[in-house]
Amino acid sequence: MKSTVQKNIMRAILLALGPMLSRAAKKSEAFRAEVAKHNCVYQIRLQNNSVGRYYTFRDGKISSKAGVHPNPDAAMVFKTIDVALKLLSPKPDMHYRVHAAKSFLVMLEGSDEIGNWMAQLVQAGQREAQGFSFGDDMGGGVTRYVMNTNGGPIHVHVKDGKILRTTPIVFDEKDAPSWSIQARGETFKPRRQTQVAPHAISVKSAVYSESRILHPMKRVDFDPDGERNPQNRGISGYERISWDEAFDIV
Repeated sequence: MKSTVQKNIMRAILLALGPMLSRAAKKSEAFRAEVAKHNCVYQIRLQNNSVGRYYTFRDGKISSKAGVHPNPDAAMVFKTIDVALKLLSPKPDMHYRVHAAKSFLVMLEGSDEIGNWMAQLVQAGQREAQGFSFGDDMGGGVTRYVMNTNGGPIHVHVKDGKILRTTPIVFDEKDAPSWSIQARGETFKPRRQTQVAPHAISVKSAVYSESRILHPMKRVDFDPDGERNPQNRGISGYERISWDEAFDIV
């Protein structure tokens, strides 16, 4: 009985996914452009094929049908119904999501490009449907975002698509409280601000640097399938290559 109810819940979630994406496309021009990037068939199903639905994308239009498609371009496959319901929840537990991927409780089959595109599309569609937005409005057309860097988390202030400044994160009353220590009749607390490495604050300079590499480059005398000429590292020049070639080399 429990299994039947769970499967019906999964069927309802999969049925609602198509209209949710379509509504998000109507609301957002950027989302419509993203939906139109691929003409493909994407399958979501249980490993035993007892529950499934596939979604057809054609020229920016989305349709879906219950069942298992014989040859989808990509598919998300859940090992069990319990796994499916946990991961298809509107607010899935991130720790469980990582655990499920590492333990092969959920698998992606077919085209990696289509699979990643669909995963990002669903997340973006949920944000659009819920009216979710990133960043804090600082007034004057400035929005403040949080960014994680390899030197620590920072605040990034943006206006008209351009970075104005970056600063260490300062916590406010909405954030978790800090620790405190009582000693010798006094209370000691840390500053309500993150500590970051100096290079983390220089992100703006890196983004707008004239020396920033904006496309893949390959050493002119480097052949990944032949002579690699390591003796010429730092000596010979570089040539621009396509992203496809770069991915193939990697």
